Amino acid sequence: QVQLVESGGGLVQPGGSLRLSCAASGSTFRLNVMGWYRQAPGKQRELVALMSSGGPTNYADSVIGRFTISRDNGKNMVYLQMDSLNFEDTAVYYCWAASSWSSGGSWGQGTQVTVSS
Repeated sequence: QVQLVESGGGLVQPGGSLRLSCAASGSTFRLNVMGWYRQAPGKQRELVALMSSGGPTNYADSVIGRFTISRDNGKNMVYLQMDSLNFEDTAVYYCWAASSWSSGGSWGQGTQVTVSS
């Protein structure tokens, strides 16, 4: 069993930055892929960015060039640096981790990111 705990959400103005962190604990040896999804009010949950332990990444088109995912495999941590935030980035951001890109995974409880002037 894997536990994921996110931190770093908050309120930011358009054009600002935030850094999300996710700490994994429990059966972490199987966590090849870690990353982030988000869910805005009234919308389905969507992929933001994923990263494998070996380095390959997968980003949503809407965040390419603005968001950067990184990992510290030794600490079982995954991060999301979010720059040039805009109103459309407002959502609850969920950490996700799994043994492969397409397998069922574990979810964190979510952290709110609000972009507002």
